[in-house]
Amino acid sequence: MSEAAIAKKAEIVTNVAQQLSAAESVVFVDYRGLTVDEDTRLRKQLRDENVEMHVIKNSILSRAAKEAGLDGLEDVFVGPTAVAFSNEDVIAPAKIIDEFSQEAKSLEIKGGVIENRVATLDEVQALAKLPDRDGLLSMLLSVLQAPVRNVAYGLNAIIEKNEEDAA
Repeated sequence: MSEAAIAKKAEIVTNVAQQLSAAESVVFVDYRGLTVDEDTRLRKQLRDENVEMHVIKNSILSRAAKEAGLDGLEDVFVGPTAVAFSNEDVIAPAKIIDEFSQEAKSLEIKGGVIENRVATLDEVQALAKLPDRDGLLSMLLSVLQAPVRNVAYGLNAIIEKNEEDAA
């Protein structure tokens, strides 16, 4: 292998390591058996949520993971591997891929990285079951509104009772 080729691969490994380190979450998937149409639809759904998906050689992923300080991914880098990176939303890649795998049975989550920590398959699947960012914000807003709403209902009941007593 020429010196230029070795330098090019080293650069690719460094770039992938930087992506792994910078991402909020990373999901590794086995994409064997996906049709071109399914792959296109999955990539569009991911892109709509600002998630990048790339097919990367396992040897490059393995070296990049070591460079990024992520140990324990050796079992994940077996067979064809596609990688979904999200720099914004921790939940998005896992959620989209998990939901898509319900219709495309050949798509299989292998593992992931959540906030620079290696995650097991179970952890990635648990993350996929959480509500998305908008859902979490909606739940938070509902919790914050509950005390004010209860006070308003209480005051309204007192006013109605006083009106009945006055009548």
